[in-house]
Amino acid sequence: MSVLPQGEQLRRAIKWISDRQLEDPKATLPALIGEACLKFDLSPKDSDLLVNFYAEQKK
Repeated sequence: MSVLPQGEQLRRAIKWISDRQLEDPKATLPALIGEACLKFDLSPKDSDLLVNFYAEQKK
């Protein structure tokens, strides 16, 4: 496993969530965020950033 620059894992998580939403429109955003946090080993702070990012997208 390589060390990625700060924020790179978060960008990858957003891309992954977006791709998953296109593949499975029935997938819930909270479930996808939870999966992304595990898959990309995100910190609680990054998890909050994802939630806020998608909350802003809904507005």
